[in-house]
Amino acid sequence: MTDAAAARAAVRCVPAVPSWVTLMARDLEAAQDFYGPLLGWSFERGPDRWGPYVRAVVDGVAVAGLSSSADLQLPVAWTTYFGTENADVTAERVQARGGTVAVGPLGFDEGRLAVASDPAGAPFGLWEGQGRHGPAWLSSPGAPVWIELRTRDAFEAALFYGEVFAWDGRDPRQLEVRWEHDRVVLRTAGRSVAALAAMVPTDEEHRPTWHVYFSVLDTDASVAQALALGATAAGPALDTPYGRVAHLHDPQGGRFSVISGRG
Repeated sequence: MTDAAAARAAVRCVPAVPSWVTLMARDLEAAQDFYGPLLGWSFERGPDRWGPYVRAVVDGVAVAGLSSSADLQLPVAWTTYFGTENADVTAERVQARGGTVAVGPLGFDEGRLAVASDPAGAPFGLWEGQGRHGPAWLSSPGAPVWIELRTRDAFEAALFYGEVFAWDGRDPRQLEVRWEHDRVVLRTAGRSVAALAAMVPTDEEHRPTWHVYFSVLDTDASVAQALALGATAAGPALDTPYGRVAHLHDPQGGRFSVISGRG
């Protein structure tokens, strides 16, 4: 990758909020063949310390990472990474508050990362990066624009994440936690970017999980395209207070969502 491409693809790190998502796939090439046309992604090679890894790029900015787990026998899944000023300190807070740290912190891609789980078992990551490039999420089609935790006790989860990332001690003009639409909602720079909500009986996954929502121009059209590319739908598209949403499984089983109508 050229120096110019590397600069464009620098991974954002916005402290205390979701800043990055990664997919662990069984077949990296097949994942690119699916998500590339569906979300309009191009790809840049990333560091291959633990195997093949690429960054998905939208409008010259990296929005997601994709890697292969063929040799590790890990489930195909998206993981949300929260930005942090210090991955080691934050990892200690995770453990002190009842969470677990499975990987790291360790150096990766000009930064430091860790993979953890909250006390209810929802996996998430920590990312300490050198660059802080604008808002947590882009609004461009193809970029992640919303992250939602479905868990058994949203308030308890909010206390955990709030203490781990020191939400209360941050500038309220940059970070705000509020209750809206039956969710604990995290706002940054004037935008709602994440929520913590109670699991409902219809949730197909009983394990608490952070769900990743990618921006699309037309949810229904994107669902049709995804199905044609080999995805399966987890239910019908629905209108929500945050936009029109559809939940899908990619051809390798990874769950993700698409959303239209967000500003």
